[in-house]
Amino acid sequence: MKYNYVQAPLPFQGQKRRFLKPFRKALEGFPADAIYVDLFGGSGLLSHTVKQMFPDAKVIYNDFDGYSHRLENVDKTNALLSDIREICTKEPRKERISDSLSNEIIGRMSKEQGFIDWVTISSSLLFSMNYVTSFDQLKKEKFYNKVRLSPYTVEGYLEGVDRVKKDYRDLFAEYRKYKNVVFLVDPPYLSTDCSTYSRPDYWKLSDYLNVLKTIEDTSYFYFTSNKSQIIELCDWMELNGYARNPFEGSTTVEIATSLTHNASYTDIMTYKYND
Repeated sequence: MKYNYVQAPLPFQGQKRRFLKPFRKALEGFPADAIYVDLFGGSGLLSHTVKQMFPDAKVIYNDFDGYSHRLENVDKTNALLSDIREICTKEPRKERISDSLSNEIIGRMSKEQGFIDWVTISSSLLFSMNYVTSFDQLKKEKFYNKVRLSPYTVEGYLEGVDRVKKDYRDLFAEYRKYKNVVFLVDPPYLSTDCSTYSRPDYWKLSDYLNVLKTIEDTSYFYFTSNKSQIIELCDWMELNGYARNPFEGSTTVEIATSLTHNASYTDIMTYKYND
């Protein structure tokens, strides 16, 4: 059965929904029966898209950030959001929530036992694209009446996808020996907030550069942005004779992204199929 999600079903920082159209188009030039290894699985949107487009492909999703655990607990998340939604009916939608109502919401959440999806809950209460990862963080924030009006649906999202949780280097070492393998490489961007990732301190410059080893002489999709200037750096290193350019022979797609009326950056997808 087809489940064509155009974005991840639960909020996730840095998901690739804006690249889905060019990603699908580029996939047409890749084998339908390959092994696709999503080294930095994130929200799983790339893995989902590959599996829906190529049902016979083996897709390995590296759930390093525990996104599938959030999917498995979506009923609990929906129940909590339903109660918060009911509380929020007391004040105008999309407006700043009063302190008294905020305290009522906090009181409701304090009664919750076990797992709480803080990213999803905070996305319904905080100003646009702001997330927290704990109750202590959330209590310090100002709330807005923007709770999602319908329950989240995750049915079939990762159906047929093999899930693992490994250091990307170990996963790459495990599959690089295969001939018919394509690596999906979407590391956290440099100069980007990584606070909701499982290891926000993980991505120093040397770590980011080490990721380039996964695209040397492999078939791959690699995602970055012009804020990292990684492609420019590799071009310069090659031009000046310091190193071989790992992006040689690849195809690049760029998408302009506006943050505000005077702030923007460019998302980049580069890919190559080594037959």
